[in-house]
Amino acid sequence: MSRTGKLYLASHANGYNQTLMEKFFFDNWESILRTFTITILAYVAMIFLLRSSGKRTLSKMNAFDFIVTVALGSSLSAVALNKSIPLIDGVFAFFLLIFLQYAITWLSVRYKAVKHLITSKPTLLLYKGELLHDALKKERITVEELYMAARKKGITDLRHIDVIVLETTGDMTIMPDVEDAQAETLQNVGKV
Repeated sequence: MSRTGKLYLASHANGYNQTLMEKFFFDNWESILRTFTITILAYVAMIFLLRSSGKRTLSKMNAFDFIVTVALGSSLSAVALNKSIPLIDGVFAFFLLIFLQYAITWLSVRYKAVKHLITSKPTLLLYKGELLHDALKKERITVEELYMAARKKGITDLRHIDVIVLETTGDMTIMPDVEDAQAETLQNVGKV
């Protein structure tokens, strides 16, 4: 190969590497806008799907902890493994997810309407030893799961329990004796 041919190949290879390095940190504004739009739409879709799937899906996490955990992990793996996603897009997606988490929790603390829109109410599953079958069916809880929760508290008979509540985290709260003083803790509990 001639000296001119070698110089031509070397200059094109150098240009390719320079373009590759430029795209490593920043691709274009269209890419940023796409990341912004897709991240917000995916976040809203995830909230809707989790809220419609019920409390059992969350199992010990509230919806927003769950969403942020899954979305950040997924975003991290996408940025790490997909060479076509520039670093700035991944960092921007992380920022958007964390910002949305903060903004929604900030709004839910200040506005009841937002809180009711994004969080569910605890559900009464058993009252004064009587199973609330409609609530169990709605929340997809079996009697066997109530037995297991009672056993964990050392209770051998559901008739000895005044209240079982399915909390917004998916946990079950068992209250063997409900007195008037404790009634305040049941005020936000949904009855089916």
